[in-house]
Amino acid sequence: MYLGLDLGTSGVKALLIDGDQRVVASANGHLDVSRPHPGWSEQEPADWVRATEEALHALKASHSREIAAVKGIGLSGQMHGATLLGAGDEVLRPCILWNDTRSFREAAALDADPRFRKISGNIVFPGFTAPKLAWVKANEPKIFAQVRKVLLPKDYLRLWLTGEHISEMSDSAGTSWLDTGGRRWSPELLAATDLGEEHMPSLVEGTAPGGILRGSVAARWGMGGNVVVAGGAGDNAASAIGMGTVAEGRAFVSLGTSGVLFAANASYLPNPESAVHTFCHALPDTWHQMGVILSATDSLNWLCEITGRDAQELTAELGDVPKGPGKVTFLPYLSGERTPHNDAAIRGAFAGLGHESGRAALTQAVLEGVAFALRDNLEALRAAGTELARVTAIGGGSRSRYWLGIIADALGLAVEIPADGDFGAAFGAARLGLIAATSADPLAVCTPPATSATIEPDARLLPSYEDAWTRWRGLYPAIKGATT
Repeated sequence: MYLGLDLGTSGVKALLIDGDQRVVASANGHLDVSRPHPGWSEQEPADWVRATEEALHALKASHSREIAAVKGIGLSGQMHGATLLGAGDEVLRPCILWNDTRSFREAAALDADPRFRKISGNIVFPGFTAPKLAWVKANEPKIFAQVRKVLLPKDYLRLWLTGEHISEMSDSAGTSWLDTGGRRWSPELLAATDLGEEHMPSLVEGTAPGGILRGSVAARWGMGGNVVVAGGAGDNAASAIGMGTVAEGRAFVSLGTSGVLFAANASYLPNPESAVHTFCHALPDTWHQMGVILSATDSLNWLCEITGRDAQELTAELGDVPKGPGKVTFLPYLSGERTPHNDAAIRGAFAGLGHESGRAALTQAVLEGVAFALRDNLEALRAAGTELARVTAIGGGSRSRYWLGIIADALGLAVEIPADGDFGAAFGAARLGLIAATSADPLAVCTPPATSATIEPDARLLPSYEDAWTRWRGLYPAIKGATT
């Protein structure tokens, strides 16, 4: 048996697979986010441990024999979080999360240093880890002086599981400290934030062993000895492992809290000016590019709160098949935006409202706004040298056929829907645990799922969606001064 642990923003998912990669069982532990000030987003690392134990205790209660047979564990996690540890591995402050934008000034200052884009291959975004440490140094100098290790969220779980300070390439590429082409820490970039390699965990590939489960933890869960913990992956790379998006030309669109357009690459293709993320993949000698929008299903969830209706009710009012763009336009910048604008201060907006604009019009505008933001990401990927023919849809938002139809029309790409199954980050993490424990061929393990349906773009609607996207793009500069 092999176990995947996915540390997300809203919870921890634990998923068991057998040697044939059949999903045996899964369980979840709940997490909350603290937002003490506008633009802030934090969690207590102790809550990650609690939520993991909650999920594992549930699995042990229902599948004790299978848990006892676990030989490998893989880790996936939310990226970019700054988990600061002191000399005794004590947590010095709440973790600053990926969607925290307080360090936008520090990010701009680091990004102005040409070494960061040259070595890391990426813009220094406010959500990345390095500017957060610069913010802590400027605003919490006593805490900064005590920092002995900086860990990413999933690697704090690894420390609890194994006692080791270890990370891997895909997650570390989102810190702004990694030489992404060389797949190693950059002493130059670390020094620019008054840190050194001694403050960083050691690095392994995502498919390699990254520690052995501590005996006390193994005993608590009823596991045997010598359980291998894989290097693992950041959440998007782990999802790609789960989806088999590992070969050049494979791509997926993720409709989760954030939205991601992800493409696997066989070589290192940085283009920071496009605002595309160029990161290491979880497999050796592979990389990936992705565009990221900060509010995908979060935009629909926001509308649900405003209207008092759930997402299924709202989308059901629209039918099953798009009939063309609506007259109301929505910009989904509820917490700023990454690709392509790198703008932490921009905020969302509706445009084109009239007396006739009812709830259904607002819902359609939200779905279209997210789709057009993903089209922006597609254009950024093209500018970075990546062309796509089709994408596979994953994430909670992909349950809406209407939304996937809009995305197919807005992108002009076929959208594939995988056959029923759990192919997300936890499944990808479990695959990495299997590979690390058995030395299996990664390409033989990381195969894509069968496709249950394909949504082709509607040729009749493509011109109207192209026109609507062009108008939509013109709104960002129009509202920039009015919402910041």
